[in-house]
Amino acid sequence: MPPRRRLSPADRRTQLLGVAARLFAAQPYDLVRMEDVAEQAGVSRALLYQHFPNKRDLFAALYREVSEQLLAKTRLDPADTLVEQLVEGLDAHIEYFAENRNTVLAANRVLAGDLLVQTIIADELDALREGLLGVLPLTDARAREAVSGVLKSWLVFVQVLCLDWLTHETCTRTELRDVCVGAVLGALRPLLDEDPAPDWPR
Repeated sequence: MPPRRRLSPADRRTQLLGVAARLFAAQPYDLVRMEDVAEQAGVSRALLYQHFPNKRDLFAALYREVSEQLLAKTRLDPADTLVEQLVEGLDAHIEYFAENRNTVLAANRVLAGDLLVQTIIADELDALREGLLGVLPLTDARAREAVSGVLKSWLVFVQVLCLDWLTHETCTRTELRDVCVGAVLGALRPLLDEDPAPDWPR
């Protein structure tokens, strides 16, 4: 066990989440043990359990952090084109998914029935939908409601498609991203007075 360092509670929590991130990324959820997290962090199991009562709570805290980081990388600004923003946000998500396959599969499959973890995922999808609604040329409440429904369904489509890609990897990352971009543009065009991406192939 590495020598234990005295850290503030906030710094200790950050350290523990960093160790957990590495372990959950490296192996399937069921193989990660709290004892391994404590050992690699150089702390006692008692101290680890003071911060996180169980493995699921540790994972949920980690995934909430991940969700917030990915939202921060998804820059949604009316001054930029919709395609630029979609590409940037999807690239950030797909890069994380590819580099942390076990973590993503744990959140979406192993813990698919866990209310806390699924709420974290749902909150991120809702934030993405609201962000996209804010940069689209919507003329009235009816258009906003229709587009909101399309975006909600599209985000679930992207989630399912990315999970399938993590399992089978039947295309490149760029192809995966472009499929997602093309899908949402095709779904939005009939609902908008102005084409949100006139330069994107129809």
